[in-house]
Amino acid sequence: MPPDPAKQLNLWKKQLGRVPQDVWAQTQLESLILADNGLTEVSEQIGQLRNLRMLDLGHNALTRLPEAIGDLTGLSDFLYLHDNRLTCLPESLGALKKLRYLNIGENSFAELPSAICAMEGLVELRASDNELAALPDCVGQWTRLRELLLRNNRLTKLPDSMGGLRELRQMDLRGNPLESLPECLTQLRKLDKIDLRWVTTLEEPPWMEVLRARGCLIYW
Repeated sequence: MPPDPAKQLNLWKKQLGRVPQDVWAQTQLESLILADNGLTEVSEQIGQLRNLRMLDLGHNALTRLPEAIGDLTGLSDFLYLHDNRLTCLPESLGALKKLRYLNIGENSFAELPSAICAMEGLVELRASDNELAALPDCVGQWTRLRELLLRNNRLTKLPDSMGGLRELRQMDLRGNPLESLPECLTQLRKLDKIDLRWVTTLEEPPWMEVLRARGCLIYW
């Protein structure tokens, strides 16, 4: 069945500056696109849109998100927050247990927000082009994660808990100043691609031959 137009609202690139008040009254919405509108804030009223499955806030100028975004527990398809000015996320975001796709790339995160660790339904996480210097041990809780994109951060190593990412297929580590990688990556039986291009600080560990023998593509 085609999507119901009454449940989709696309306000992409409308030069809004702020979200029109009447948007918050459209509680039937399942998809809301507010990308590329010069938004600097989002009202707590967003929590009223509890039927949302998809929310796009990318390409704006947001420095924070409202706590009420954690009320959108039906968000399951995607949440785009890329290309903003975010340095942290509300703890309430951890309530989004059904969310499968999260993009927080092109922001200013110095550390991965702890709320993301609680998102146990994540299948793909994009966190490229930030300032991440380390990943917390809790990343091992993403037992459904298939793709992890961390290009152009400040990572020098990865935690041993990465061995818990048993569904991981692809990992993008390009442009990080990596000094080591954990041998636990050999435990990831479904891993088929690691991208290490533009990494000039890492010597290839001998155990990588185990991955290659299994058919994992490793790009240097």
